Amino acid sequence: MTIYPGEIAFLGQGRMGVPMAKRLVAAGHAVTTWRRGNGVPVAEAVADAGVVITMLRDGRAVLDVLKEALPGLRPDAIVIDMSTIGPEAVARVRALLPDSVEFVDAPVLGSVGPAADGTLTVLASGPVDRCRDLLSVFGTVREYGALGTAAALKLAVMSTIVPVQVLVAESLAYGEAHGVSRADVLDVLAGTPLGGMAERLRAPAEETRYALGLAAKDLGLAAWQGATLATAARLRLQDAEAAGYGDRDLTAIAHHVAAGNSGGAAAGAPRVDQPEQGTPAGNSAASPEEGGLAGNRVDQPGQGAPREERADRPGQGSVAGERAGRVTPVNPPTVPATNGMYSHAVRAGDTLYISGQAAFDDNGQVVAPGDMRAQAEHVFRCLERILADQGASFADVAFIRSYLTDMSQARAYRDVRRRHITGTPPASTTVEVSRLFMPGLVLEVDAIVSLHR
Repeated sequence: MTIYPGEIAFLGQGRMGVPMAKRLVAAGHAVTTWRRGNGVPVAEAVADAGVVITMLRDGRAVLDVLKEALPGLRPDAIVIDMSTIGPEAVARVRALLPDSVEFVDAPVLGSVGPAADGTLTVLASGPVDRCRDLLSVFGTVREYGALGTAAALKLAVMSTIVPVQVLVAESLAYGEAHGVSRADVLDVLAGTPLGGMAERLRAPAEETRYALGLAAKDLGLAAWQGATLATAARLRLQDAEAAGYGDRDLTAIAHHVAAGNSGGAAAGAPRVDQPEQGTPAGNSAASPEEGGLAGNRVDQPGQGAPREERADRPGQGSVAGERAGRVTPVNPPTVPATNGMYSHAVRAGDTLYISGQAAFDDNGQVVAPGDMRAQAEHVFRCLERILADQGASFADVAFIRSYLTDMSQARAYRDVRRRHITGTPPASTTVEVSRLFMPGLVLEVDAIVSLHR
């Protein structure tokens, strides 16, 4: 029998959070829900909770919310993350929480309808014993052992499901361009192993079940250099998101592709125009969340279903949508967030411009102050992840520029650089500067990359 103390705090009331919390109430549990903006600190919302469930947009949001919850978190609580955040973020959450707090990684497969019906598939890893019965309220529970395994499995599955829908959308556009109707293409696909997936695009959903922007985010989390098909699908989704499709259902990719768009706004797709961002030197910590925090019972009024909970800060996810059009901001979730004043990189056609990368951790603190070798390792890891997000590698770097505060440490920097950039070197400039963005920084590197499309 599952044993856990006290009531449940459900943090995140987006499209999935609302119906999932209601499932718990219907099963007889005492549930307090929390969403941004209603004035109650999240630490207060979790104060009496034996179980804390997070269902938020990304790893950054989960970490930020749980950091604020720590003062009110019971030492015997169980924290269950049901978001899609990837195994690296799962490890960071585990490191954040006190040792006495059990942490279970339990992302779900399924959208709004299954969330309401209790027919989700829950992929669970970590110490599941005390919350197995609770998770079964949401649907079928599948257990996978060590913490983080479920997070990796979720990304592996989405790296199949999402690209297939993009591929079907492109196949429909190809057929129409050659006089073959969408219906004919879909009717033939119906008799193949892709039939069920293709049917989703026959009439793209008007109601958002799985937001296109979240699909792009999920593929960004799963980015690795060898993932050629998933990378191509992610780039297509990023273009659609920049054109205003981010909050529409993933199946709307068929409309975007049919419009012949690879970056501009498609007909009927609202643009998301916000002020342009500056480009200061170096990375800095993302600014704190704005707005209040609230704790409300599920059965109280005002618990509608807004779009999926976000980190409420610019620069989250591979394409933030700040500038619609052919210039696409790139902010992978696999690197520490910017301060919101610039993007990690911008893609313009087949060229990627990477902003100056400096050694900042997830909290905006300088990594290894004064240590050239350690900072170089960190910077090149960030560069590698940004490149992987766009399906590129160091072999695609056309130009690299390095700023050192002390040229006497150039050898340590070169040693690290040579391990990452092999073969024919790119064009390069290395300069000594008097200081960088924050005290303790000794290195900043930017680059220009040629992308393969």
